[in-house]
Amino acid sequence: MTPRLVLFDVDGTLVDSQHMIVAAVTRAFEAEGLIPPEREAILSIVGLSLLEAMQTLGNHQPGFPAAALREHYAAAFTELRLAGQHDEVLFPGAFETVERLSRRDDLLLGIATGKSVRGVQRMLKTHGFEGRFLTIQTADDNPSKPDPAMVLRAMGEMGVTPQETVMIGDTAWDIRMARAAGVAAVGVGWGYHPDELLVEAGARCVLKDFLEVEAAVDAALAEADDLSLSLEPH
Repeated sequence: MTPRLVLFDVDGTLVDSQHMIVAAVTRAFEAEGLIPPEREAILSIVGLSLLEAMQTLGNHQPGFPAAALREHYAAAFTELRLAGQHDEVLFPGAFETVERLSRRDDLLLGIATGKSVRGVQRMLKTHGFEGRFLTIQTADDNPSKPDPAMVLRAMGEMGVTPQETVMIGDTAWDIRMARAAGVAAVGVGWGYHPDELLVEAGARCVLKDFLEVEAAVDAALAEADDLSLSLEPH
């Protein structure tokens, strides 16, 4: 059997980074002399690339200093991390689930995230995930979600089809990206977007616990197999 690909988002899906993100955005806006957005507004842009996130927070207004805010954010995030504030902690069950899936011969694991390559590598090392994810797609070399480029590139690297791929994420950006690539999308309810947004974006289900991930992956792939068979000429 051809191995199937399971793609994970990072922030809000594998790690709880909301406190770091909110603190860094707040510092960035203050550095530009701007009133920081409300917490809910900040969490709504998690998953986008930094520039797109800042543009979205500025309502894409002409002249809004999105590029400067991006640089302030990166600096603030590093300062907060070095100071040991607001650690990015794994969600309960994340490590065990990734370990279990990575041991399966029929699955390949990957990452599709708005984080930078450096941020992903740091996360992998911190949490003992090195070597578990065989394709890593980031905002450094792909368009921002919900553009499907990350998923398409990951599938190309792994040699799989959309029917052999599942995307797992906590935001509507993740779900829309997956659906735009023709891939099954599984939402998680412990992240930063409400369940109803995930369903509206096209999530086949929204999970409540990491213990549900493996069964949801198997169900999504089985459904894709069934659909593929039904479309074959008889």
